[in-house]
Amino acid sequence: MTMTHHHYQGLGPHGFHRIHYTQWGEPDNPRVVICVHGLTRTGRDFDYLARTLAADYRVICPDMAGRGKSQWLTHKLDYNYPQYLADCNALIARAGVEQVDWVGTSMGGLIGMMLAAQPGSPLGRLVINDVGPFIPKEALERIASYVGQSPAFADLDELERYMRVINAPFGELTDEQWRHLAVHNARRTDSGQWIYAYDPGIREIFSQSAIDDINLWPVWDGVCNPTLLLRGADSDVLRREDAQAMTRRGPKPELVEFTGVGHAPVLMNDEQIAVVRNWLLAA
Repeated sequence: MTMTHHHYQGLGPHGFHRIHYTQWGEPDNPRVVICVHGLTRTGRDFDYLARTLAADYRVICPDMAGRGKSQWLTHKLDYNYPQYLADCNALIARAGVEQVDWVGTSMGGLIGMMLAAQPGSPLGRLVINDVGPFIPKEALERIASYVGQSPAFADLDELERYMRVINAPFGELTDEQWRHLAVHNARRTDSGQWIYAYDPGIREIFSQSAIDDINLWPVWDGVCNPTLLLRGADSDVLRREDAQAMTRRGPKPELVEFTGVGHAPVLMNDEQIAVVRNWLLAA
């Protein structure tokens, strides 16, 4: 299935910025699913899933501002959820349909949750991958400890070896899958070194106040979409007790856990892809 590259202009408090996205499937298919990545990731994380879903959907996978091939923001505090919601709303409008389904990993799941909770939301079926309305302080501190460090590597092989360590919670992946993640989450500098493909400035949002628990239960209670909740069984971002609490309130989602995985399932292997595909197409 052919993948194509596109871009559009997002608008923030300090001007326009270019957002890149990939698209899979027939370009006129009115059945659309938008897949949004985690904090330091890119839309290419979804290539394996998108290739499978493209038989039934038009699949749109953006690089959020400051990631991948999208433009970095000049004012680093603009890397915030109101901006991400605005950029995703513009992407939904660009898709040209009345309703879209949503797959969101970590940050992408929070964006989907916030969009779904809005009155008149255009979101339909919602897949939330390893995140919820409560994120414990300890998990946020772990993330803040490495986000924005921007280590440099002599070559792509060295970056991949580092990625296999720092992203070990992704679980067991093939050599091909690790290479895919390395290639599409890295960029080469003018000096020939390799670094991660995101703006280290996204870390600035962590420095504005002391890190504490995130509590968005009122937002979750405002969601009424059919929802599938995915969880890595060893995740520290979405604890088991919080995932179970999510199934009792708000949209009361179906919960699926993947063993041997922490934060977050990367939706690359056949089992994970089948769970998402079968649930989306069950409508």
